Amino acid sequence: MWKPHITVAAVIEYQERFLLVSDSTSRGVLLNQPAGHLEANEDLITAVIREVKEETSMDFRPEKIVGIYLYHPNSEQTYLRVCFTGSLLDYSKTPCPVEGDDGVIAANWFDLATIHKRAGEHRSQLVAQCIDDYLSGQLYPLSMLHHIVPNYMLKLD
Repeated sequence: MWKPHITVAAVIEYQERFLLVSDSTSRGVLLNQPAGHLEANEDLITAVIREVKEETSMDFRPEKIVGIYLYHPNSEQTYLRVCFTGSLLDYSKTPCPVEGDDGVIAANWFDLATIHKRAGEHRSQLVAQCIDDYLSGQLYPLSMLHHIVPNYMLKLD
């Protein structure tokens, strides 16, 4: 049965550099934004905060949506990525993956020229697309997102 993978990602810029992670994959080590899959019963904002924390040890505050991307890397897979931008609570910390995070081996700041130069090492074309859309000022309010929780999931006191 076909089902899309729903993922979140964060474009985080500081002093004209972007925070990227190095993922160990079957195709080698590839660059990506801090990103990952939506988990069961999780809203998109909570998911991106969690993913940034797991992959960089940094506390992220989402502020805008960069875009929503439907990506087909092959005929059998479909990804729906919601990309956010925002700020870190403390830029003085050195980013590093949380111990035990599967696949992420490093987190570093890269300038735009280096990111473009290393395009062949991107996990997907979404890496550059999200940064380009962010730089073009394509930003949308978080209020676009609505998390509808059925009554049976509400906690009753």
